[in-house]
Amino acid sequence: MSARNYPCLVADIGGSNARFGWVAARGAEVMHIAVMPVSEHAGPVAAVQAYLQGLRPLLAQAGLESIVPRRAAFAVATAVAGDRVELTNGHWSFSRAEVQCSLGLESLLVLNDFEALALSLPKLQAGQLRQWCASTGVPGQGVSASANTLAVIGPGTGLGVAGVVFANGEWVALPGEGGHMTLAAADDFESELLAHMRRNYEHVSAERFLSGIGLPLLHGSVVAVRGAPSAQALSAELIVERGLSGEDAICAETLDVFCALLGGFAGNVALTLGARGGVYIGGGIVPRLGERFFASRFRERFEAKGRFRDYLAAIPTALITDTLAALSGAALALEQQHE
Repeated sequence: MSARNYPCLVADIGGSNARFGWVAARGAEVMHIAVMPVSEHAGPVAAVQAYLQGLRPLLAQAGLESIVPRRAAFAVATAVAGDRVELTNGHWSFSRAEVQCSLGLESLLVLNDFEALALSLPKLQAGQLRQWCASTGVPGQGVSASANTLAVIGPGTGLGVAGVVFANGEWVALPGEGGHMTLAAADDFESELLAHMRRNYEHVSAERFLSGIGLPLLHGSVVAVRGAPSAQALSAELIVERGLSGEDAICAETLDVFCALLGGFAGNVALTLGARGGVYIGGGIVPRLGERFFASRFRERFEAKGRFRDYLAAIPTALITDTLAALSGAALALEQQHE
């Protein structure tokens, strides 16, 4: 993309928060990042206007107060098709054409948020990751013809899944809606949990348990199956807090089951995509679990695929600790769109 196409605006829009950033030139780092609650703005136009209003003093310091973004890329937490965009787990609904016109943009690229996160994977640095353990290696390192595919799974408000493959000299994203695949049980207890959920939901997807909206449902199922005294429904935040503190045994077990189910699901994604270059865990939930995640059955269940255990044992896994990584992926998508 030529210099005339900059500066650009990039955004990572989830069900809870929208993150905005500024790209001054081709290949430049994303700067002036701001995080805004989705609930506090009527839609993306209002949020962008608030972001740009807050950015003006910073641009003025550099003598760039009259500069406006020429193009933008929005990574959104929903499937992208056609002009209309509706967040799966948020209240924003908008027309791409109307947003582009309202903001005076020359172009507006809208892509799935995990498509953007997948595009960020090959460039992630050690400081943005925590690998599972030294023996499993670091995802993305030493990519070869047999390991040229990476995958990312992100339990946040919902559950995102995507991949990226190295082909013809560049990284190409593989967007999808893998979070809505049917969740599989690996033992009798998990089968009981799923059976309990099927009383209320015709289809029990992975997102029904492995997400911010799903964690309270998983907790409620553990309560029911264990025959624990009924209590008021807890938010995902409280389940994590009480589970980590040890003050609530059911919350603690819920976190353990969550990690085990996530490991099994991640192994399924690795097999489906052939992600031999590595599997990354993103989203906002797992980083909050800290050491409990790395002491969990995640990796055990990731590899527990019978005859393909050795295949999965060779695939590295890592936690993305940088919650802003998708912005760099959106910037790359915008850059490649106009190459």
